[in-house]
Amino acid sequence: MPILEKVLAPHGGSESLCPLHQGLPKLPVPPLQQTLATYLRSMRHLVPEEQFHRSQAIVQRFGAPGGLGETLQQKLLERQEKTDNWVSEYWLNDMYLNNRLALPVNSSPAVIFARQTFQDTSDQLRSSVDCATGQLSGQPLCMKQYHGLFSSYRLPGHTQDTLVAQKSVVMPEPEHVIVACCNQFFVLDVVINFRRLSEGDLVTQLRKIVKMASNEDERLPPIGLLTSDGRSEWAEARTALMKDSTNRDSLDMIERCICLVCLDAPSGGDLSDAHRALQLLHGGGCSQNGANRWYDKSLQFVVGRDGTCGVVCEHSPFDGIVLVQCTEHLLKHMTKSSKKLVREDSVSELPAPRRLRWKCSPEIQGHLASSAEKLQRIVKNLDFTVYRFASYGKTFIKKQKCSPDAFIQVALQLAFYRQHGRLVPTYESASIRRFQEGRVDNIRSATPEALTFVRAMTDHKAAVPASEKAQLLRAAICAQTEYTVMAITGMAIDNHLLALRELARDLCTELPEMFTDETYLTSNRFVLSTSQVPTTMEMFCCYGPVVPNGYGACYNPQPESILFCISSFHSCKETSSLGFAEAVGASLADLRALCSLPQPTDCKPLLTEGKATGPSQGYQS
Repeated sequence: MPILEKVLAPHGGSESLCPLHQGLPKLPVPPLQQTLATYLRSMRHLVPEEQFHRSQAIVQRFGAPGGLGETLQQKLLERQEKTDNWVSEYWLNDMYLNNRLALPVNSSPAVIFARQTFQDTSDQLRSSVDCATGQLSGQPLCMKQYHGLFSSYRLPGHTQDTLVAQKSVVMPEPEHVIVACCNQFFVLDVVINFRRLSEGDLVTQLRKIVKMASNEDERLPPIGLLTSDGRSEWAEARTALMKDSTNRDSLDMIERCICLVCLDAPSGGDLSDAHRALQLLHGGGCSQNGANRWYDKSLQFVVGRDGTCGVVCEHSPFDGIVLVQCTEHLLKHMTKSSKKLVREDSVSELPAPRRLRWKCSPEIQGHLASSAEKLQRIVKNLDFTVYRFASYGKTFIKKQKCSPDAFIQVALQLAFYRQHGRLVPTYESASIRRFQEGRVDNIRSATPEALTFVRAMTDHKAAVPASEKAQLLRAAICAQTEYTVMAITGMAIDNHLLALRELARDLCTELPEMFTDETYLTSNRFVLSTSQVPTTMEMFCCYGPVVPNGYGACYNPQPESILFCISSFHSCKETSSLGFAEAVGASLADLRALCSLPQPTDCKPLLTEGKATGPSQGYQS
C-alpha cells in the first residue's frame, strides 16, 4: 500500500491505535535489588574509589528494607498495572521533550542515501515524488511508532516540548505535504476533489513550485531557520509569529502536513559521504540549505539537485529501526520507479500549489538573525567523519562464534581507552519493542570485563600473553552479550532508575540523595553514545554527540566491512572524530589478530541466537 494511501486511510475499527500493540506483553519491572546491584557494578570502575564508596552507602540506604526505594518500587508496580507501559511517558520527556538544545545535530538523526545522479531538474522532481509514494508493510512488533511517522509533530515549549499526535478517529487526516524550495514553503495537496494525485500530477505540481520559488520578487524571510534554534528560543519566536492570523494559518498547514519534501540547491561540496551527511544533519547553515527545513516535523525527505538525498527525522515519535525499515521500503520503491517513465499530466486541470505567507515584525526579524547565527555556530562546531573499515565485517565475526554487535562494542571501548586513558559511561540503544509501547533501554557497554581487557591490551609493562588477552576479549564480549540480552528483555537499569526518580519527584519534597549523587549524575553523562543501525541497502545513519565532550558513534556492520559515522565537537580539545575513527580501525585489527589464536576446546559460543546482528537497532541522539 503506498504511503499516502496508508496515511490517508481512516483509522477506525481494526486500524485504530489500540491494536497496534495487541497481544504483546507489558514491560516488566525489574527487581529493585537487582537494579541497584547492577548500577553499582556498572559504575564502580568508572569513578574514583572514594566517590564510589560514598555512593555505595547512599544506594544501600535507598534500598534498605522498608526504605524509600521499596516504597517507590511498590508505586512503580502499581503504575505498571494501570498503564500500557510504565516508563514510556517518563522516557519521552527525559530523552527528548525536556531537552532544550537545538534539534539539528543535537537530536535529529539523518539517513543518507547513495548519491543520485540527476541529469536535470525533472529527475530531481521525479525522485521527490518517489519519496512521497513509496511502499510500507506491516511488522510483527509494536506498530505504534509507525503511526507516529506521519502523524506526529514536535511543538516547541518554553520549558518542555509537546509531542502532538493525531489520535482522533473523527478528525480528518492530512491531505497535503509541505514542499520546501529556496527557503520558501508550499502546500502540495495530494488529494484534490476526492482524488489522490498520480505520480505524474505530483511532478507537474512540483515543477510549478520550483518556478514559483525562483521568483525572487516573491521571496519571503527564511522562517524555517527558527526551527533550528534552541527549543525555548523557538517557542518564544513561535509565540510572536502566532500574533498574526496569516502566520497562524501557515503554521497550521505545516504542523498538520503528512511530511516535508525539501528540494535542496546544490551545496557546492565534494559530495563525499561525509559532506552529504552534513547536508542532512544541518544543511550547511543558512548560506546553503540550512533554512530549507522545518525541524519539528517527524520526516523531512531531502532531495538535492546535486544528488544529495536522504531523510532528516525528528526523533521523539519513533526509533531508528522504524525509520530504517520505512526508508528501505522507500528505496526499493524508488529503484522500481526509476525504471518507468512518469508522464506529466495536463497542467491546466490542477490548481497551483499555495505559497505559505509570513508577516515578520521587527521582533521576528531579530529572532531570525539570532537563529541564523546560532545555526552557523552548530555547523562550524561539528567534527564529523565517515570511516569504512574494509578488512572484515560481520561474516568474519560470526565465524568466531561472537555477536558482531558485542564484538564492535568492545572494539569501541578499546579505541576510547587508547585515545583517553579511561573508560566512560557508554550508551548503546537496545530495542524493547517486544513489549507494549516499547521504545529503547540502554546497554551499558563500559563493563568491568571490558576495562580488564583494554588494560591488558594497553599495558605494555605487564606484557600480558596473547593467549590471555584472547581469553579476556571473549570474557568482555560475553559480558556485553549478557547485558544486551538483559536489556532487550526489559531487565536493564536505566529505564528502571528513571521511573523511580520521576516517581520520587511526585512523592518527595525534594529529590532523594540517590538521584543527586555525583555518581548517578556521571552515570547519565554519556560521553560515548553508540548505536548499531544495520541496513540492507546502500545507505547509512548518523547523529551528533549528546554531551559537549563526547562522541556519537553510529555503525553499520556489513558482511565484509563496517561503516562508522563518528561525530564530536571542535570546541572540545580532547576529542577528534578522525583520531577516534582511526583508533577504532586499529582496535578492530588487533581483535582480529587475537581471534587468529587457537581457541580453548571448551570455548562456548558467544553468539546469542537471534540477537547477534540487531539487538540495538534504534539509535539514541
